[in-house]
Amino acid sequence: MASPEPSRLSLADLNDASPAQFATLLDGVYEHSPWIAERAAAARPFATLAQLKLALVQAVREASSDEQLGLIRAHPELAGKAMVARALTSESTGEQQSAGLTHCTPEEFAHLQALNAAYNARFGFPFLLAVRGPRGTGLGRPAIIAAFERRLKHHPDIERAESLRQIHRIAELRLADKFGQQPTQGERVWDWAEALAVHSDPGFAEQGQLTVTYLTAAHQACACQLKQWMREAGFDEVKLDAVGNVIGLYHAAHGQNAQGEDPTALRLLTGSHYDTVRNAGKYDGRLGILVPIAVVSQLQQRGQRLPFGIEVVGFAEEEGQRYPATFLGSGALVGQFDHDWLDQADADGVTMRDAMRAAGLPGRMDTIESLQRDPAQYLGFVEVHIEQGPVLNELDLPLGVVSSINGSRRFLGEITGVASHAGTTPMDRRRDAACAFAELALYVERRAAEQPYLVATVGQLEVPQGSINVVPGRCKFSLDVRATTDEVRDACVADIRAELARITERRGVSYTLDGILEAPAAPSAAAWQARWERAVASLGLPVHTMPSGAGHDAMKLHEAMPQAMLFVRGENAGISHNPLESSTAHDMDLAVQAFAKLLQDLADEATPS
Repeated sequence: MASPEPSRLSLADLNDASPAQFATLLDGVYEHSPWIAERAAAARPFATLAQLKLALVQAVREASSDEQLGLIRAHPELAGKAMVARALTSESTGEQQSAGLTHCTPEEFAHLQALNAAYNARFGFPFLLAVRGPRGTGLGRPAIIAAFERRLKHHPDIERAESLRQIHRIAELRLADKFGQQPTQGERVWDWAEALAVHSDPGFAEQGQLTVTYLTAAHQACACQLKQWMREAGFDEVKLDAVGNVIGLYHAAHGQNAQGEDPTALRLLTGSHYDTVRNAGKYDGRLGILVPIAVVSQLQQRGQRLPFGIEVVGFAEEEGQRYPATFLGSGALVGQFDHDWLDQADADGVTMRDAMRAAGLPGRMDTIESLQRDPAQYLGFVEVHIEQGPVLNELDLPLGVVSSINGSRRFLGEITGVASHAGTTPMDRRRDAACAFAELALYVERRAAEQPYLVATVGQLEVPQGSINVVPGRCKFSLDVRATTDEVRDACVADIRAELARITERRGVSYTLDGILEAPAAPSAAAWQARWERAVASLGLPVHTMPSGAGHDAMKLHEAMPQAMLFVRGENAGISHNPLESSTAHDMDLAVQAFAKLLQDLADEATPS
């Protein structure tokens, strides 16, 4: 006889419970720390599981430093003495078993014991990791050991904060078990991202690195895979356009007939890019394609059509890795494909035109120019994107609403002094180009720190033909300045130029500073930003608005139609353009829900009351 299904916890159970019962119902979510549930109970009633999670997180954030440290120390070591003695809680036992830590080889066990000892000696608390991982199915011993070794190098303050975030992830997974709630759509998106990451360019694939550049075999394989998923999701039309963009169309309802289709109705445009930087993460760009595919699949399964069509675009190129042309895919849709790009050659001498033709694309300007969209046919453009920064991660928030994409200006500069003998040139006789630049670099840092949402970076620095015993006669550098408004950005650039002139005049050296790129800021359209805000709030989450310091396809579409973006929290301090780039199935599931809510609200707006 089959055993009965375990009873599942509900929000109604928690909302109706006494404070003591509330803590008992959530026993085991946070290891040996009932005080967290006791304090979170005051935030009732909870309308969503996300809201409950946030209340628990907030209780920890508001706790004293000693209480937070006690929470960390309440957790057992991985593959430690408590596991060997079988003294773990049932939750920890299951988690360590799922990660295979109860079946370590003698060598792995010895290595973990050495790491545990080194970690405790450095930080004074046990190493914590949500070993069930971002998908919830387990990380595996090699990944656990790699994370252990990497985090052992952290600053203590950074590692303490990361330990608390890992505890919240463990709690999130345990809550899902108690409630019997599975982030099905988030897992689907996560699985798609994993499957897409199988394709990588030669030279990188062999090293286990993800790199997909414009129109390589891996790039074309990604396009084929996206088309297949779009067809399976129920898109009415799926195609590859003249620059390699993957287009999926889900038609609008025909009038009041939800079963009919109207290909001529206004559309909502959405999507992101599927190319990558070299040695990339799996979610930059791609998340913004996969989330709307999942939402369209849900609509199709319900037999539901909206008063507007949905056009999802997997932009073929945004990163500028194989050719210097950036935003090639989205640029073509707003009529900004440059004819000269076709003659650009890659590192192997293959021109873009030849690469297009080899991939089965026309490689002709007349077909590319025909891709330009008529803004009158579109409601606007929305994009979902992994944050690519630490803000949401530090705030313990899964979603954020973008207020503006920063405008940027980039420069290449050179300071020229006099190269002279390091031993015979007195300090007061030197015309040192590197020291002049050092002054400038520190000024750049100070000036950008004076205003919120302004950043300035010196990313490249070179002393050409420098020698250990020569006073530097030349110093080459780059400068990148970004801000939410062009006025703030340009004021910073003007001040940096003025300071560079003062430094070089005083030191008797000369300089050049040449602009190489200027991109205007792209503030979110107020109405569309508000729609994202309502979608996030509907999930029981606080609305956090923030600028995007990175460029996105949305900033190109901004030139033709209103746009707004949703950010999804990244793990590992939000690092991006890096193999450590990650997000969880739970956060992706919330992004799918937010996107679906935006669509439904937009449909309600279009439907007469």
